[in-house]
Parts: sequence; structure tokens; C-alpha cells
Amino acid sequence: MITISGIQVAPSILNADFANLRSEVEKVASADWLHLDIMDGHFVPNLSFGPAVAKALKAHSRLPFEAHLMVDNPEFHIETFRAAGTSRVIVHVESTVHLHRLVQMIKASGQEAGVALNPATPLNTIDLVLPELKVVLLMTVNPGFGGQTLIPGVLAKIRELRQKIVADGLDCRIAVDGGINRETATEVVAAGADFLVAGTYIFKNRDDPAQVIADLKQLGNAKMSTE
Repeated sequence: MITISGIQVAPSILNADFANLRSEVEKVASADWLHLDIMDGHFVPNLSFGPAVAKALKAHSRLPFEAHLMVDNPEFHIETFRAAGTSRVIVHVESTVHLHRLVQMIKASGQEAGVALNPATPLNTIDLVLPELKVVLLMTVNPGFGGQTLIPGVLAKIRELRQKIVADGLDCRIAVDGGINRETATEVVAAGADFLVAGTYIFKNRDDPAQVIADLKQLGNAKMSTE
């Protein structure tokens, strides 16, 4: 039975002011999750931060943290991030040859399991593990950098995944990550997304981050109610 209701928003601190991370995290306290983009410079062409930053920030936020592992050998980092305070780990299907084992490892650690797919990765790669997941993160840009433009072709992928989740009665959210703003949020929600990861649009906006989050939720929920 599906229990999901309402749009959720997760600010990505990749685009926050790293010189003032505590203050930046406090500004987004009205969000639903805090999204941690973990990059190793191998799986994606960039470096970000590790569990020490997550642990330090956890003391200053009541939000649940999710670690989006854009790394090689993600199985080495599941327990490390759990110890740092994360409640969910999202791994890339492209990063492992033993996806089912990895999902079970995440769940055994006491965390929620999520799987991310790059824009060109087909949905059928997660067919076996989909019933085990709390979130599927569809990358709407190629991962590795913030501030990119949403790839329109992913909208069809969102629609296909929504149809499957509804048909199978799964309690799994569809998250989108990359190029999310006022206009694209409307498009992805119309396609079936219900979890918006946004970095640049929240932290680099002229408006207060809390207001941007509220607007995204209102916009998304309004669009969802008309579908």
C-alpha cells in the first residue's frame, strides 16, 4: 500500500557557502532532508567532502541526513556514514556489480536504502531491488557538478518509473537531482517526482532559503493535486 503524500525538498549543501556551513544548514531547517553529495574524484570528476563534515553538521541540525555516494567502492562507506549520523544512503547502480548485496548492506546498517541512476542508465537495472528501496534518485544532470541544466529526456524516465511504482503498489519516492528551479520543479512533479533535491536554486537564490523551500513545496503540491 502506498503511504507517500506531499512533495519533499532536500537542499544539497554542495552549493552552500562552505566557509559558513553551520549557518547555511540552519537556514534550511524547514526542509525535509539534508542532501550530502559525496564525491571521490573517480566515479565523478570532482571532490566534495566526507563523513567528518556530516558528523560536524549533524550536531547543528534536526533534519535527517542522506548521503548520496558518488564514489567507487561505496560498500566501504556505508557504516562510516551511519556512524556520522546519516539516516539514508543512496548509491549509484553504475558504481557496483553487486547492487542487491549493497542494498541489503545499507538496510542491515539500520539506514534507508536508495539507488541513483545517471541520465543514460536504463530503469530496468533496478527492477530486482526496487521493492527494497525508499527512494530512487533519477539524476536529471550528469553527476559531478552543481549548477547544471536539467536534461529534458529524463522526464519520460520519471513517468515510466511512476507508472511502475503505482502499478506495483510500492512505498518508494521518486527523487530528482540537478537543474531544479521553479520551472523545472513543475515539470518533474507533473512527470511523477515527489522528492526534489536542489542546491544552487536554494543556496544561491536572492530569496531566503526557507522561502525558496516553501515555494518549491507549494508549487509541487499544487501541481500534484491537479494530476
